[in-house]
Amino acid sequence: MGEGPRTAAVMDTIRRRIGSRALAPGDRLPSIRGLAASLGVSPSTVVEAYDRLAAEGLVRSRPGSGFYAAGPVPPPGLAEIGPRLDRAVDPFWVSRQSLDADAATPKPGCGWLPAEWMPNAALRRAARGLARADDAVLSYYGGTRGPLALRRLLARGFAGEGLDIGPDRILLTGSGTQAIDLICRFLLRPGDTVLIDDPGYFNFQALLRAHRAEIVGVPYTASGPDPDRFAEVLAAHRPRLYLTNSALHNPTGATLSPAVAHRLLNAAAAHDVTIVEDDIFAEFEPEPSPRLAALDGLARVIRVGSFSKTLSASVRCGYVAAREDWIEALVDLQVATSFGGVSPVAAALVLGALGDGGYRRHLDAVRRRLARARRDAAARLDPLGIRPWLMPRGGFYLWCRLPGGRDAASVARAALRDGVVLAPGDVFSVSRTAGGFMRFNVAQMDDPRVVPVLERALATAGD
Repeated sequence: MGEGPRTAAVMDTIRRRIGSRALAPGDRLPSIRGLAASLGVSPSTVVEAYDRLAAEGLVRSRPGSGFYAAGPVPPPGLAEIGPRLDRAVDPFWVSRQSLDADAATPKPGCGWLPAEWMPNAALRRAARGLARADDAVLSYYGGTRGPLALRRLLARGFAGEGLDIGPDRILLTGSGTQAIDLICRFLLRPGDTVLIDDPGYFNFQALLRAHRAEIVGVPYTASGPDPDRFAEVLAAHRPRLYLTNSALHNPTGATLSPAVAHRLLNAAAAHDVTIVEDDIFAEFEPEPSPRLAALDGLARVIRVGSFSKTLSASVRCGYVAAREDWIEALVDLQVATSFGGVSPVAAALVLGALGDGGYRRHLDAVRRRLARARRDAAARLDPLGIRPWLMPRGGFYLWCRLPGGRDAASVARAALRDGVVLAPGDVFSVSRTAGGFMRFNVAQMDDPRVVPVLERALATAGD
């Protein structure tokens, strides 16, 4: 028996004694040498077992006195076992259901690719390289802007699409969401108005609520936000920011047209509105679509993004590209709120994986795989009467209308009772006018449980 199993066996022995009340709360545990002798293990094994039990909160260490039972661990509450079924269907709903659900739960409503689709081999190679890194990378805070090598890599990618900036205009952050949070802290005051797409990414609403902003929606069309309504809303509400997805829009999968992009920039300039362009889905496009940041040259557009969708949602790293003076202010704000920026370990893993020769091939393979998955998912949904609003050029979302006026929130609740997480339309709509729509992640539709559960949920919602 190795040291690991021996340690586990000692821990189980103590757990059983505490669970059976042979050791009551406050009782002193057997001495290290005495327990080691009785169980036939080394004293160091008992020490490790006691330390791990202390970390779990099951025992307590009293220096100079020994270890004492802290009492049995209370059984987990319902909220710890799984997602709450009765939670209101709001912009937090899909996030909490998806993040808290068991790994085996089918999640066609979530916003990420399956683990087996990700470039895990490249990440493992990067992790092995990290094992040889300087001690400072593993132990110290990172620089305030993030590693120069990664910022240079991002700048070279931006140059390929016509956005020619230096690494000094890029700030690495702990995530894409943190990047947007920093911008909101920098530019917004409570009560300021922010314009978002309707429908649009639900977490934009959640984040703006945390900043106590007034949220106004602009209808989203197959070629971008309705430019006439966009101009009307700017004139009527004088928003401080417009927050949007570029490339493949979330949730609709639509692509911004050049004509609409130019009209948006002209209207924003006329009304002194700053645009925050979230570019997180860019790598899934077969060919690049117009980018507001590139057309504007980062004069009044801020670009944000991360590597969560294409590389890893576990290795958190985001970025902001903006005017140099704004980057300086955001650096100070990031120091104030998190004392530094991105983790040096995370940045090193991202840089190692992006520099891996297989990363481009991985993206090409994912785009092809997603094209098949979009067709397959649409074919599986069609017999249920669920039809895509449009067929996207790329990405992993289908924005679909439900049949017979079904309420998507009711369908999602019914599916959750059967163990499937869906994304109902109104969580994406600030005006709550998307109740008959559902967003499906086509990469998460392979589980054979999804379609039967969806069929039953549609029937239940129709009763």
